[in-house]
Amino acid sequence: MSSREGPGGFRKRKHDNFPHSQRRDGRDVSSSSPVMLAFKSFQQELDARHDKYERLVKLSRDITVESKRTIFAPDMEEILAESEIKLDGVRQKILHVAQELSGEDMHQFHRAITTGLQEYVEAVSFQHFIKTRSLISMEEINKQLTFTTEDSGKENKTPSLDSQDKQLVTWRLKITPVDYLLGVADLTGELMRMCINSVGNGDIDTPFEVSQFLRQVYDGFSFIGNTGPYEVSKKLYTLKQSLAKVENACYALKVRGSEIPKHMLADVFSVKTEMIDQEEGIS
Repeated sequence: MSSREGPGGFRKRKHDNFPHSQRRDGRDVSSSSPVMLAFKSFQQELDARHDKYERLVKLSRDITVESKRTIFAPDMEEILAESEIKLDGVRQKILHVAQELSGEDMHQFHRAITTGLQEYVEAVSFQHFIKTRSLISMEEINKQLTFTTEDSGKENKTPSLDSQDKQLVTWRLKITPVDYLLGVADLTGELMRMCINSVGNGDIDTPFEVSQFLRQVYDGFSFIGNTGPYEVSKKLYTLKQSLAKVENACYALKVRGSEIPKHMLADVFSVKTEMIDQEEGIS
Protein backbone atom coordinates (compact mmCIF):
# COMPACT_ATOMS: atom_id res chain seq x y z
CA MET A 1 0.00 0.00 0.00
CA SER A 2 1.31 3.43 -0.88
CA SER A 3 2.23 5.77 1.95
CA ARG A 4 -0.24 8.27 0.51
CA GLU A 5 -3.11 5.85 0.80
CA GLY A 6 -5.16 5.55 3.92
CA PRO A 7 -7.05 2.54 5.34
CA GLY A 8 -9.06 0.71 2.72
CA GLY A 9 -6.88 1.90 -0.16
CA PHE A 10 -8.35 5.42 -0.42
CA ARG A 11 -5.99 8.25 -1.20
CA LYS A 12 -5.54 10.83 1.48
CA ARG A 13 -6.46 14.39 0.75
CA LYS A 14 -4.11 17.18 1.67
CA HIS A 15 -6.37 18.73 4.27
CA ASP A 16 -6.65 15.37 6.09
CA ASN A 17 -3.14 15.94 7.46
CA PHE A 18 -4.18 19.13 9.29
CA PRO A 19 -5.42 18.76 12.88
CA HIS A 20 -9.14 19.45 13.07
CA SER A 21 -8.61 21.59 16.15
CA GLN A 22 -6.48 24.12 14.26
CA ARG A 23 -8.07 27.04 12.46
CA ARG A 24 -6.84 28.67 9.34
CA ASP A 25 -5.27 32.06 9.70
CA GLY A 26 -7.77 34.86 9.46
CA ARG A 27 -10.57 36.50 11.36
CA ASP A 28 -14.27 35.69 11.45
CA VAL A 29 -16.36 37.79 9.09
CA SER A 30 -18.32 40.39 10.99
CA SER A 31 -22.08 40.30 10.58
CA SER A 32 -22.01 44.05 10.05
CA SER A 33 -19.53 43.95 7.19
CA PRO A 34 -20.69 45.25 3.79
CA VAL A 35 -20.41 41.75 2.30
CA MET A 36 -22.64 40.15 4.95
CA LEU A 37 -25.13 42.99 4.75
CA ALA A 38 -25.31 42.56 0.98
CA PHE A 39 -25.92 38.81 1.29
CA LYS A 40 -28.61 39.39 3.92
CA SER A 41 -30.31 41.77 1.51
CA PHE A 42 -30.14 39.13 -1.23
CA GLN A 43 -31.58 36.56 1.15
CA GLN A 44 -34.53 38.75 2.05
CA GLU A 45 -35.20 39.49 -1.61
CA LEU A 46 -35.11 35.80 -2.56
CA ASP A 47 -37.32 34.82 0.40
CA ALA A 48 -39.89 37.46 -0.59
CA ARG A 49 -39.83 36.24 -4.20
CA HIS A 50 -40.29 32.60 -3.16
CA ASP A 51 -43.16 33.53 -0.84
CA LYS A 52 -44.85 35.45 -3.66
CA TYR A 53 -44.38 32.49 -5.99
CA GLU A 54 -46.07 30.16 -3.51
CA ARG A 55 -48.98 32.58 -3.06
CA LEU A 56 -49.42 32.71 -6.84
CA VAL A 57 -49.38 28.90 -7.05
CA LYS A 58 -52.17 28.74 -4.48
CA LEU A 59 -54.20 31.37 -6.34
CA SER A 60 -53.69 29.45 -9.58
CA ARG A 61 -55.07 26.30 -7.94
CA ASP A 62 -58.14 28.19 -6.72
CA ILE A 63 -58.69 29.65 -10.19
CA THR A 64 -58.41 26.17 -11.72
CA VAL A 65 -60.92 24.62 -9.31
CA GLU A 66 -63.50 27.40 -9.63
CA SER A 67 -63.18 27.51 -13.43
CA LYS A 68 -63.79 23.75 -13.62
CA ARG A 69 -66.93 24.17 -11.51
CA THR A 70 -68.16 26.70 -14.05
CA ILE A 71 -67.81 24.19 -16.88
CA PHE A 72 -69.05 20.99 -15.23
CA ALA A 73 -72.70 21.90 -14.73
CA PRO A 74 -75.47 19.33 -15.38
CA ASP A 75 -76.90 21.10 -18.43
CA MET A 76 -76.34 24.09 -20.71
CA GLU A 77 -79.10 26.21 -19.16
CA GLU A 78 -77.53 25.89 -15.73
CA ILE A 79 -74.13 26.81 -17.16
CA LEU A 80 -75.54 29.98 -18.67
CA ALA A 81 -77.53 30.83 -15.54
CA GLU A 82 -74.65 30.44 -13.08
CA SER A 83 -71.55 30.92 -15.21
CA GLU A 84 -71.44 34.72 -14.97
CA ILE A 85 -71.63 34.66 -11.17
CA LYS A 86 -68.99 31.94 -10.92
CA LEU A 87 -66.71 33.64 -13.43
CA ASP A 88 -66.96 36.89 -11.47
CA GLY A 89 -65.65 34.94 -8.48
CA VAL A 90 -62.79 33.61 -10.60
CA ARG A 91 -61.96 37.14 -11.76
CA GLN A 92 -61.65 38.22 -8.14
CA LYS A 93 -58.93 35.61 -7.74
CA ILE A 94 -57.28 36.92 -10.90
CA LEU A 95 -57.45 40.42 -9.38
CA HIS A 96 -55.37 39.11 -6.47
CA VAL A 97 -52.89 37.72 -9.00
CA ALA A 98 -52.68 41.12 -10.70
CA GLN A 99 -52.05 42.77 -7.33
CA GLU A 100 -49.31 40.27 -6.51
CA LEU A 101 -47.65 40.95 -9.87
CA SER A 102 -47.78 44.73 -9.49
CA GLY A 103 -44.36 46.07 -10.38
CA GLU A 104 -43.05 42.60 -11.23
CA ASP A 105 -42.05 40.96 -14.48
CA MET A 106 -44.97 38.59 -15.16
CA HIS A 107 -42.79 36.17 -17.10
CA GLN A 108 -40.73 35.43 -14.00
CA PHE A 109 -43.87 34.10 -12.29
CA HIS A 110 -45.71 32.81 -15.36
CA ARG A 111 -45.07 29.17 -14.54
CA ALA A 112 -46.89 29.60 -11.21
CA ILE A 113 -50.11 30.96 -12.76
CA THR A 114 -50.31 29.49 -16.26
CA THR A 115 -52.43 26.46 -15.27
CA GLY A 116 -55.11 28.63 -13.71
CA LEU A 117 -55.14 31.09 -16.61
CA GLN A 118 -55.52 28.27 -19.13
CA GLU A 119 -58.48 26.87 -17.20
CA TYR A 120 -60.05 30.33 -17.04
CA VAL A 121 -59.65 30.78 -20.81
CA GLU A 122 -61.34 27.40 -21.31
CA ALA A 123 -64.27 28.36 -19.07
CA VAL A 124 -64.77 31.81 -20.64
CA SER A 125 -64.49 30.51 -24.20
CA PHE A 126 -66.93 27.68 -23.43
CA GLN A 127 -69.50 30.13 -22.07
CA HIS A 128 -68.95 32.39 -25.10
CA PHE A 129 -69.45 29.51 -27.54
CA ILE A 130 -72.71 28.45 -25.89
CA LYS A 131 -74.02 32.00 -26.28
CA THR A 132 -72.70 32.95 -29.71
CA ARG A 133 -71.41 29.77 -31.38
CA SER A 134 -68.11 31.56 -31.98
CA LEU A 135 -64.64 31.79 -30.45
CA ILE A 136 -63.85 34.60 -28.04
CA SER A 137 -60.71 36.55 -28.89
CA MET A 138 -57.75 37.08 -26.61
CA GLU A 139 -58.43 40.83 -26.66
CA GLU A 140 -61.97 40.30 -25.35
CA ILE A 141 -60.68 38.11 -22.54
CA ASN A 142 -58.08 40.70 -21.55
CA LYS A 143 -60.73 43.45 -21.50
CA GLN A 144 -62.57 41.45 -18.83
CA LEU A 145 -59.40 41.37 -16.72
CA THR A 146 -59.26 45.12 -16.05
CA PHE A 147 -60.28 45.92 -12.47
CA THR A 148 -60.87 49.16 -10.60
CA THR A 149 -60.54 49.26 -6.81
CA GLU A 150 -59.95 51.85 -4.12
CA ASP A 151 -56.32 52.76 -3.49
CA SER A 152 -54.65 50.52 -0.93
CA GLY A 153 -51.48 52.58 -0.75
CA LYS A 154 -49.42 50.42 -3.11
CA GLU A 155 -47.38 51.78 -5.98
CA ASN A 156 -47.11 50.97 -9.69
CA LYS A 157 -50.79 51.45 -10.47
CA THR A 158 -52.79 53.87 -12.61
CA PRO A 159 -54.71 56.27 -10.28
CA SER A 160 -57.91 58.11 -11.18
CA LEU A 161 -60.42 60.25 -9.29
CA ASP A 162 -64.20 59.86 -9.25
CA SER A 163 -66.87 62.43 -8.44
CA GLN A 164 -66.42 61.92 -4.68
CA ASP A 165 -62.65 62.56 -4.87
CA LYS A 166 -61.87 58.94 -3.97
CA GLN A 167 -58.63 57.68 -5.41
CA LEU A 168 -59.22 54.60 -7.54
CA VAL A 169 -56.66 52.16 -8.87
CA THR A 170 -56.75 50.23 -12.14
CA TRP A 171 -55.29 46.72 -12.18
CA ARG A 172 -54.67 44.75 -15.35
CA LEU A 173 -53.61 41.22 -16.09
CA LYS A 174 -53.06 40.15 -19.67
CA ILE A 175 -53.45 36.58 -20.86
CA THR A 176 -50.40 35.54 -22.87
CA PRO A 177 -50.83 34.06 -26.36
CA VAL A 178 -49.60 30.69 -25.07
CA ASP A 179 -52.19 30.63 -22.27
CA TYR A 180 -54.88 31.54 -24.78
CA LEU A 181 -53.90 28.82 -27.27
CA LEU A 182 -53.65 26.12 -24.62
CA GLY A 183 -57.00 27.14 -23.12
CA VAL A 184 -58.69 26.98 -26.53
CA ALA A 185 -57.10 23.57 -27.14
CA ASP A 186 -58.66 22.30 -23.88
CA LEU A 187 -61.99 23.82 -24.95
CA THR A 188 -62.27 21.30 -27.80
CA GLY A 189 -62.59 18.42 -25.35
CA GLU A 190 -65.49 20.13 -23.58
CA LEU A 191 -67.19 20.78 -26.91
CA MET A 192 -66.86 17.11 -27.81
CA ARG A 193 -68.62 16.12 -24.56
CA MET A 194 -71.23 18.82 -25.15
CA CYS A 195 -71.88 17.35 -28.60
CA ILE A 196 -72.49 13.83 -27.24
CA ASN A 197 -74.70 15.09 -24.41
CA SER A 198 -76.79 17.25 -26.75
CA VAL A 199 -77.62 14.20 -28.86
CA GLY A 200 -78.93 12.43 -25.77
CA ASN A 201 -81.23 15.42 -25.19
CA GLY A 202 -82.61 15.18 -28.72
CA ASP A 203 -80.65 18.12 -30.08
CA ILE A 204 -79.32 17.08 -33.49
CA ASP A 205 -78.23 20.56 -34.62
CA THR A 206 -75.50 21.14 -32.05
CA PRO A 207 -73.20 18.30 -33.24
CA PHE A 208 -73.01 19.77 -36.74
CA GLU A 209 -72.36 23.28 -35.36
CA VAL A 210 -69.64 21.92 -33.07
CA SER A 211 -68.12 19.89 -35.90
CA GLN A 212 -67.81 22.94 -38.16
CA PHE A 213 -66.35 25.01 -35.33
CA LEU A 214 -63.79 22.34 -34.40
CA ARG A 215 -62.66 22.06 -38.03
CA GLN A 216 -61.94 25.79 -38.07
CA VAL A 217 -60.05 25.58 -34.78
CA TYR A 218 -58.07 22.57 -36.00
CA ASP A 219 -57.16 24.37 -39.22
CA GLY A 220 -55.91 27.31 -37.19
CA PHE A 221 -53.75 25.11 -34.97
CA SER A 222 -52.42 23.28 -38.02
CA PHE A 223 -50.95 26.55 -39.30
CA ILE A 224 -48.96 26.82 -36.06
CA GLY A 225 -47.75 23.21 -36.22
CA ASN A 226 -44.32 22.59 -34.71
CA THR A 227 -43.35 26.25 -34.86
CA GLY A 228 -45.27 27.05 -31.67
CA PRO A 229 -44.59 26.05 -28.05
CA TYR A 230 -44.18 22.36 -27.27
CA GLU A 231 -47.45 22.22 -25.32
CA VAL A 232 -49.41 23.50 -28.34
CA SER A 233 -48.12 20.82 -30.70
CA LYS A 234 -48.76 18.21 -27.99
CA LYS A 235 -52.40 19.23 -27.55
CA LEU A 236 -52.93 19.29 -31.31
CA TYR A 237 -53.14 15.48 -31.20
CA THR A 238 -55.90 15.61 -28.55
CA LEU A 239 -57.74 18.24 -30.60
CA LYS A 240 -57.63 15.93 -33.62
CA GLN A 241 -59.12 13.11 -31.53
CA SER A 242 -62.00 15.30 -30.34
CA LEU A 243 -62.71 16.38 -33.91
CA ALA A 244 -62.75 12.74 -35.08
CA LYS A 245 -65.26 11.79 -32.37
CA VAL A 246 -67.57 14.66 -33.26
CA GLU A 247 -67.37 13.87 -36.96
CA ASN A 248 -68.22 10.23 -36.24
CA ALA A 249 -71.25 11.40 -34.26
CA CYS A 250 -72.35 13.62 -37.17
CA TYR A 251 -71.83 10.75 -39.60
CA ALA A 252 -73.99 8.44 -37.51
CA LEU A 253 -76.68 11.11 -37.26
CA LYS A 254 -76.67 11.71 -40.98
CA VAL A 255 -76.65 8.06 -42.03
CA ARG A 256 -78.45 6.26 -39.21
CA GLY A 257 -80.21 9.06 -37.38
CA SER A 258 -83.63 8.18 -38.76
CA GLU A 259 -83.42 4.52 -37.75
CA ILE A 260 -82.09 4.97 -34.21
CA PRO A 261 -84.50 6.24 -31.50
CA LYS A 262 -83.42 9.58 -30.11
CA HIS A 263 -83.17 8.29 -26.56
CA MET A 264 -80.64 5.68 -27.75
CA LEU A 265 -78.44 7.96 -29.84
CA ALA A 266 -76.28 9.04 -26.90
CA ASP A 267 -75.58 5.40 -25.98
CA VAL A 268 -74.61 4.58 -29.56
CA PHE A 269 -72.21 7.52 -29.70
CA SER A 270 -70.72 6.61 -26.33
CA VAL A 271 -69.96 3.11 -27.62
CA LYS A 272 -68.41 4.56 -30.78
CA THR A 273 -66.26 6.90 -28.68
CA GLU A 274 -65.02 4.01 -26.55
CA MET A 275 -64.18 2.01 -29.68
CA ILE A 276 -62.19 4.95 -31.10
CA ASP A 277 -60.29 5.29 -27.81
CA GLN A 278 -59.43 1.58 -27.81
CA GLU A 279 -58.24 1.72 -31.43
CA GLU A 280 -55.97 4.68 -30.59
CA GLY A 281 -54.65 2.98 -27.48
CA ILE A 282 -56.27 5.33 -24.95
CA SER A 283 -57.06 3.70 -21.61
